Amino acid sequence: MANKSISMSKIRQILRLYSQGYSNMAIYGLTRVSRNTLKKYIKDYKSLNLTIEEIEVLTDFELSELFSKFKPIMEKLSPKAEVLYKLFPEIDKQLKRKGITKQMMWQQYIANYPDGFKETQFRFHYFLWKQQVNPVMHMEHKAGDKVYIDYAGEKLHIVNKETGELIPVEVFVGILGSSQLTYVEASYTQQSEDLIYSCQRLFIYFDGVTNAIVPDNLKSAVNKSSKYEPEINSNFADFADHYNVSVLPARAYKPRDKSLVEGAVKIIYTRIYAKLRNRIFHTLEELNAAIWEALEEHNNTLLKGRNYSRRMQFEEIERQTLHPLPTIAYELKKQFYATVMKNGHICLGADKHYYSVPYQNIGKKVKVLYTNKYVEVFYNHLCIARHERMKSPYNYSTVKEHLSSTHQFVSDWSSDKFLNWAESIDDNVKHYINEILNKKQHLEQAYKSCVGVLAMGKTYGNTRLINACKRGIEYNMYSYKSIEMILKRGLDKPDEENQQLLMPQHENIRGEDYYK
Repeated sequence: MANKSISMSKIRQILRLYSQGYSNMAIYGLTRVSRNTLKKYIKDYKSLNLTIEEIEVLTDFELSELFSKFKPIMEKLSPKAEVLYKLFPEIDKQLKRKGITKQMMWQQYIANYPDGFKETQFRFHYFLWKQQVNPVMHMEHKAGDKVYIDYAGEKLHIVNKETGELIPVEVFVGILGSSQLTYVEASYTQQSEDLIYSCQRLFIYFDGVTNAIVPDNLKSAVNKSSKYEPEINSNFADFADHYNVSVLPARAYKPRDKSLVEGAVKIIYTRIYAKLRNRIFHTLEELNAAIWEALEEHNNTLLKGRNYSRRMQFEEIERQTLHPLPTIAYELKKQFYATVMKNGHICLGADKHYYSVPYQNIGKKVKVLYTNKYVEVFYNHLCIARHERMKSPYNYSTVKEHLSSTHQFVSDWSSDKFLNWAESIDDNVKHYINEILNKKQHLEQAYKSCVGVLAMGKTYGNTRLINACKRGIEYNMYSYKSIEMILKRGLDKPDEENQQLLMPQHENIRGEDYYK
């Protein structure tokens, strides 16, 4: 049986063999201790984070206490130990500072108490005190290093004022590893956008950024968990890059990795949920205001066995270790892939608006990231275009330099451009172009007609173009086709040059007198 007691010498033998690399099966064969008991002592030994050398110097009584660490110990303390245990709250606080070690704290202790415990006993008693004060939290946390995040299993609710419907909402919890300062807020979902903005408000609440975020393999943060290289959600990774913070997902089936935030969730059930249980909230803003009021009381309550609160500990040892917040607040970037169209633009489907990219990328597949303020286009991990986001459908945002020389010419089209061009040839040409612009319902169609008409000056010369426009005005025919017909048939030429176009005499032709 796992609970069957065995001799201290047998425990020492088990731990010694285990530290030498023997397997559980081999240790069982050598000690004949039941397998369940063997597993229990090896598991406890691994959780202690002590070396075999530190175990060897312990007395049988100390070793027995070590493996029954949940027994009350304060009743059995000697006067010398009582002095030490009174020092542990301050020692524990100092150990959270970067660069402070147990050896340094023992040296300070022994300097003040020369007859005090040796270093090994100092470490042993500190471990026992730690287990009594907080038996769940086994990991050591350095100030400013990590913040642990998760969602509470039990949801809160808001009430639709019109229908009375209960709307469940998620509860986000974040806790600093060192000071245990806690942040809590309600959000509609656990989806990526809600998670990211909850983390953003968490850092604003702390007024600083930790070295790492430890999520509990939330789907909105981790696409695929792995012992070695977990796959982080791209949106969450982008958020982490903006804040220059690492993402270290808790390992699956490793409860120690997430024990701190799980403990925080249990506490807020008592200190926040219980206080809100008889209150009705109609909006998320109302609910969060009540949560934050209870949260402040929680963070200012003295910690068990210590003479300071989470807030006091944070202000003293952790606030100054946090990195400053970025000057620009993070905006969630959404992404999609698009193929650059032949006109050198991509379409943002959410707004049905078109954005230009350098013409060399026509036909290529690009990645598009967009926020509420801007749109970025990437090819081969390089940003090739950036635009202010415009939400006007079926319009174009075009950077002239993105276009080829031909497209740049087209992009410069305007009524004034064509009128000025026509005026530089002749006033009759300007009048003709102006009529085309006025008669066409679609400007782009009118511009194409104008280009066609004015280009005739290069083919036939400006003189013939002027005469063709005069004849077109006489005929009241305003189009590219009309000018093309006039020039091709020579109808722009003086009448004496057009005699060959008169009806020829022939005996089979009746002539105009026949009809009189």
